[in-house]
Amino acid sequence: MSGAVVTAGRMRGIHAATVTPLRADFSIDEAALEAHVAALAAAPGIEGFLINGHAGENFVLSADEKARVVDIARAAIPDGQVLCAGVNAESSLAAAQEAAAAERAGADVLLVFPPNSFALAHHGGVVDLHHRHVLDACGLPILLYGAPVGAGHMAYRPETLLRLADDPRVIGIKEGSWEVAAYEATWRLFEGRDDFAVLGSGDEHLLASYMVGSAGSQVSLAALAPQLIVDLFAAASDGEWQRARGLHDRVYPLAKAIYGTHPASRATARLKAALALVGIIPEATVRPPQPPLGSAEIAALTSALEAAGISV
Repeated sequence: MSGAVVTAGRMRGIHAATVTPLRADFSIDEAALEAHVAALAAAPGIEGFLINGHAGENFVLSADEKARVVDIARAAIPDGQVLCAGVNAESSLAAAQEAAAAERAGADVLLVFPPNSFALAHHGGVVDLHHRHVLDACGLPILLYGAPVGAGHMAYRPETLLRLADDPRVIGIKEGSWEVAAYEATWRLFEGRDDFAVLGSGDEHLLASYMVGSAGSQVSLAALAPQLIVDLFAAASDGEWQRARGLHDRVYPLAKAIYGTHPASRATARLKAALALVGIIPEATVRPPQPPLGSAEIAALTSALEAAGISV
């Protein structure tokens, strides 16, 4: 929906967080990326996309590659579906450049990840300055990123979130704390604000997030099993909790195998392997330093896919 102004209301529902398919030589498989996005765009109930998120390996792509991924996705996504591009850089100047490039490539909204250095320590003024550089470099609305509770000091304090959300171009947060109590605290912080969307994005506890309250989700499981995730959100939104629990019981083993198995840093490699197992992408290649999956991990993924009712 390039050209339209994205508001908090347009972030409602399920937005698929895509991967970046790679060839064996680690180059981007552009044809596979286009096919991956186009197939998801045609899936009923998918409202938009997160491109260049963690699942998209944004931390190992060059700035030019990130812009190219957005460009390819934009061409494959029809009008009416939101394209959110991740911005992930240690330098605020580099983040600003990424933001401007994503806007030129056709992004509708940006998800601004905190620099990894924030995990060591940071104060509110540093967070404000980082986001200010991004906002000043483009005309797009942005989403904040709520980092996992296990990511050191990366997550923002409530007063920082409220201060950032005072800017009308800050329209929501991808709440990735990966802890239900922390999620609920963020939801309640913004409860009643129609201009700010809290997105429940912990794949293992989507149902719990939806029971607390959620505008929707940007999740990579929707890139693997879009109908399952769409149906789960729809059942929860309609208060059909027994049906929602049944869908959650199918989602949980898959989420556990991909995201909830130690080490969590292997999630993208596992997701790509699952996508390759079911024929959605041709290869499961991930960039170093991540190695490919071993046979035991492949077997665990196969069992989880079967438990979710997905044919391998």
